[in-house]
Amino acid sequence: MTALIYFLVGIVAFQHLLFFWMEAMVWESFGRKVFGGTREFFKSTKSLAANQGLYNGFLAGGLIWSFFVQPDFAWQIQVFFLFCVWVAGIFGAFTVSKKIFWVQGLPAMITLILIMINR
Repeated sequence: MTALIYFLVGIVAFQHLLFFWMEAMVWESFGRKVFGGTREFFKSTKSLAANQGLYNGFLAGGLIWSFFVQPDFAWQIQVFFLFCVWVAGIFGAFTVSKKIFWVQGLPAMITLILIMINR
């Protein structure tokens, strides 16, 4: 079960690295292709997206950090950062699109449940 948990933590971390890259680095090009919209909208929201991307980078960094510490501490780090991702997914579902929960919140929730079962 531990290998599965680490695999799922890695997937969530990878997702947030992608979100970071898209929002902080290629918002006006790739972000526009993903979400669609006018060039003006993506130009005017570039700094907001970069800020949001930075937070996604922190989430990914925290989850990646958990791979390099003792197992007794790793699960605590994973629980904290996965809980943050889960809450962000719930908030995004209510404020932006339900799809955010399915893409972001559900994988974090499943991983959290597995961690708790494994403890």
